[in-house]
Amino acid sequence: MSNGTEDLDNLIALMAKLPGLGPRSARRAVLHLIKKRALVLMPLADAMHKVGSTVRECINCGNVTTSDLCDICQSEKRANGQIAVVEDVADLWAMERAGVFKGRYHVLGGTLSALDAIGPDELRIPKLIDRITTDSVTEVILALGATIDGQTTAHYIADQLPNVTVTSLAQGVPVGGELDYLDDGTISAALNARKAL
Repeated sequence: MSNGTEDLDNLIALMAKLPGLGPRSARRAVLHLIKKRALVLMPLADAMHKVGSTVRECINCGNVTTSDLCDICQSEKRANGQIAVVEDVADLWAMERAGVFKGRYHVLGGTLSALDAIGPDELRIPKLIDRITTDSVTEVILALGATIDGQTTAHYIADQLPNVTVTSLAQGVPVGGELDYLDDGTISAALNARKAL
């Protein structure tokens, strides 16, 4: 671009850092924002500034919020003794979208990984253990991915919680999934987690 476009170049470069956007997509997005300046660009800029200055991590569970405690942790209706342990906030939001879990959450902030030198203290595992001992927790649901790191993390957490019921999400065939399109690990997990009809 020409010399008078440093701010645009900077905006495009920042947009290109977003997941799913490369330089071309970022340019298209910026052009769209410019064309819809009053309708989209200015409200978006205001919303981003507000979120950037107010959002923080819930001191209890690790969810994102604009106060010390998120709405889920503040809700007495969610204090049913269940805590779902998730890897990150996106997983929490996915479970909330499903609308079936009515307990509280604990966001780890990642999974254990020897290769990346991520141990329990780099995650929110000590905080989870503190919550279990101080709150009236009856069940910890390990809602972690079916990756090696996710399963290693789940086993580590389960070993740290001997006085509470620890469960994990069922794994296997997704709703609407066809066996022909599934990998061997998914088929194996589905077969091992089978139940009576």
